[in-house]
Amino acid sequence: MSAPRFDALPPLTVYVHLPWCVRKCPYCDFNSHEARGEVPQEAYVDALLADLEQSLPAVWGRRVHAAFIGGGTPSLFAPASIDRLLAGLRARLPFVAGAEVTMEANPGTFEQERFAGFRAAGVNRLSLGVQSFDDAKLAALGRIHGADDARRAAEAAMKLFDSVNLDLMFALPGQTLQECERDVDEALALGAPHLSFYQLTLEPNTLFHAQPPAGLPDADAAADMQDLVAARLAAAGRARYEVSAYAKPGEQCAHNLNYWRFGDYVGLGAGAHGKVSQAGSIVREVRWKHPRDYVEKVAAGQPAMERREVTRDEVGFEFMLNALRLTAGVPAALFAERTGFPLAGVAGPLAEGARRGLIVDDPTRIAATDLGLRFLNATLELFLPDAGGGARARSVPLEQAAR
Repeated sequence: MSAPRFDALPPLTVYVHLPWCVRKCPYCDFNSHEARGEVPQEAYVDALLADLEQSLPAVWGRRVHAAFIGGGTPSLFAPASIDRLLAGLRARLPFVAGAEVTMEANPGTFEQERFAGFRAAGVNRLSLGVQSFDDAKLAALGRIHGADDARRAAEAAMKLFDSVNLDLMFALPGQTLQECERDVDEALALGAPHLSFYQLTLEPNTLFHAQPPAGLPDADAAADMQDLVAARLAAAGRARYEVSAYAKPGEQCAHNLNYWRFGDYVGLGAGAHGKVSQAGSIVREVRWKHPRDYVEKVAAGQPAMERREVTRDEVGFEFMLNALRLTAGVPAALFAERTGFPLAGVAGPLAEGARRGLIVDDPTRIAATDLGLRFLNATLELFLPDAGGGARARSVPLEQAAR
């Protein structure tokens, strides 16, 4: 068959992108824009809700299992704007009871009353971009906050929100293994149930890629830091459930799990990606990237800059690009359930991956081995279609599924 067939459509979540930040970090390759002057919050929320209304026919009757407000720095928006946004989402889409609603925040924008306002608006999970508890490392990363700001914001978040994630990085300029360990210990001392630890990478189209910072740890030192992070967090009850995500039992991010299990998601906002399955198709869309263009195009009834159907040749790679990030993998039956195509279509690459020791040799489960996780890009290459299809498939927005 050339078109997917679903017995039931995948779970649905919503991603909302608020693209403004105080200052663009030199390592950041996300679609973010420095706020110069007042952020047009009212007009932008209007555009988000108009975008959703235009997207509704593709998701009629489906319930939302989680929502994620990412950026940029969403905490630049006033609590009243977040309240209007969430009220508008709920008025147009049915949310399941107790649905997780995550918002990203920068410690540099922390105010007790502001964070309390986000909670009152319906945000029940906060993802705080700490990055480090070392002032020198934060300065090297170009962050607008200091270590004390991060501690105060994290302590307040732990009291206000049902769940909290702290975002941290390792292999920072000049960082030693002992300094990395101190960051881990500080994060654990704050008690956050979910932690994300990423290795600093020099992404194309960033200042750090053009002008690499001095003192970056080499590959062996970075690997030692990653091993230390995983061991320390596991010992403290935060199991690694995804390449960069660690959580207490029951505290895994529901929105991100939906990404990694190849669920559907409506993407709203400048540069946001979406994936929606319908009878006979899986459609990916990308919104216009610049906020001004996005608002104008939504008003003109053209919110999507790109729209394409995922083909049978591409779907195996796209599924694995997500599912193989999970340390436990996924049940083998999930492939057909979420893609609408039989597992036989990827039987060859799965067998080759098992032969190379990259894929677990288990007919009931699709998962990378420890070696496969460490060399994930090589593992994923097994599932690439022709070069053209592979290039398109790589547009899958993992930056939306991070925290």
